[in-house]
Amino acid sequence: MRSTRAASAIERLNNRTESREYSMLRTSDERFILTRRVAGQPLEKLNEAMELDDFVTFVNAQGPQKAKRVSKLDVQFEKNMRNKKE
Repeated sequence: MRSTRAASAIERLNNRTESREYSMLRTSDERFILTRRVAGQPLEKLNEAMELDDFVTFVNAQGPQKAKRVSKLDVQFEKNMRNKKE
């Protein structure tokens, strides 16, 4: 099913935000639209219809971003790489 990647992107976006206000619409020509519903206001379209890959990229860029986890080994590796270049 083509919309699984898009639905997963919406789920990740809703998990990053405090309220679950984002959803998507799928058009008859298999394009996707990101929507936001706020209580007391009409449905807001946040983009024009997009192809799947473009839509997933767009949704992933929305909302707050999670910081990448960095282990002690990663920090040490980066430090060693910087020292090696000098």
